[in-house]
Amino acid sequence: MENNELQKIWKTIDTETNQKSMEELNLLLKSKAKQTINKFVIITSISVVISIGMIVFLIVTSINRQDDLMYLINNTALGIITIISLVTGLLSWYKMQNNKYNQSFKNWLEERITLLSAWLTGNFSKFYLLLIPLLYILTVLSIHVYFENKSFVEVLNTEESVIGLLVATPLGLFVSYYAVRKIRKFQSHNLEFLKDLHGRLCNLSNNS
Repeated sequence: MENNELQKIWKTIDTETNQKSMEELNLLLKSKAKQTINKFVIITSISVVISIGMIVFLIVTSINRQDDLMYLINNTALGIITIISLVTGLLSWYKMQNNKYNQSFKNWLEERITLLSAWLTGNFSKFYLLLIPLLYILTVLSIHVYFENKSFVEVLNTEESVIGLLVATPLGLFVSYYAVRKIRKFQSHNLEFLKDLHGRLCNLSNNS
């Protein structure tokens, strides 16, 4: 009976599956769940790499602009947000990768679903809507001012630079929101798959 239920669960994932033993199905389900979770890990790893790159950039540019107070303030604010993002990303990566000994697959999956749900649907899941404009403006100002070879105040007092920033900002924000929305949609789809798999495993345990 249990093997038949596992067969049904696996057929919702792979419609071309052949009859497999319970042990084979368990291994296949674990592998599929881990593959799905690894998609979250990859995205988190990319954000960690980007954060590290941004911190290096901010350090180098700040050293080269030590006499520009406003530029240093801008970089410091951006650096604090980036460091928080880096620490959060590293903690998330660790929690996703950390495997407790003597833990059932169902409990292992449940822990990760809880963690992912907090990211995507928790109290602070919409915080990115406010964070994106702030990050975008601070980042653009840091890059633009540095490569203009002018002080922060001089750039803001230059009509051409201000117009360029104003024109580019709506497009930049649109692209940023669109990219984040696509990523979160992809993550939500994978989360729903994991929830469905966990629910089926729970029903299997209750009926066995």
